[in-house]
Amino acid sequence: MKIREIEARDNKQIEEVIRTCLMEFGGDREGLAWADPFLGRLSEVYVAEGSKYWVVEHDGRIVGGCGIGPMQNLEGICELQKMYCLPEARGTGTANKLMLIALEYAGQNYSQCYLETLDNMTSANRFYKKHGFIELDQPLGDTGHYSCDVWYLKDLRC
Repeated sequence: MKIREIEARDNKQIEEVIRTCLMEFGGDREGLAWADPFLGRLSEVYVAEGSKYWVVEHDGRIVGGCGIGPMQNLEGICELQKMYCLPEARGTGTANKLMLIALEYAGQNYSQCYLETLDNMTSANRFYKKHGFIELDQPLGDTGHYSCDVWYLKDLRC
C-alpha cells in the first residue's frame, strides 16, 4: 500500500471511501463529514496553507485517507480530518503510517491537534488514544460536525 498526497483524480474515490465507512458506522447523516459540501473536492480544499490530505492507494485503488487542516479562530491548533480506511486496509499498519505522516506534518505547523469522531467507532477511539490523543468533555471550536460525540486533543510539542 502506497501513501501519497491527494490528487484531483482521487476525489471521487476518496469520497466513496469516506461515505462507505460512514455508512458502516451509522454516520450517513447531517452533522458529520457525510454532509460536507466539499467531500467530492478534497484535492481543492487541501491546497490551503496549513492543510494537507494523503490517500492510501492499493493496486491503483484508493482504500483510505487522512487530512490535516487548521481550526477556525483557534491559533496553533489543527484538526485531524476525514481519517477513514476501508476494511481491507485495516489491521495492515497502514492507518498507523498514515497517522504518523499526518502528525509529523501537523507538528511542523501547529502546537496541538484536535479530532472528533463517533463513540461507536471503538477501534478508531482506541487507535487515537494509542497515538496520545486525550479525550475531551466537549467539542473544541465549531467544525460543523455537531453529531460527533467524542472529541480529542493532542499536544504536538512533546
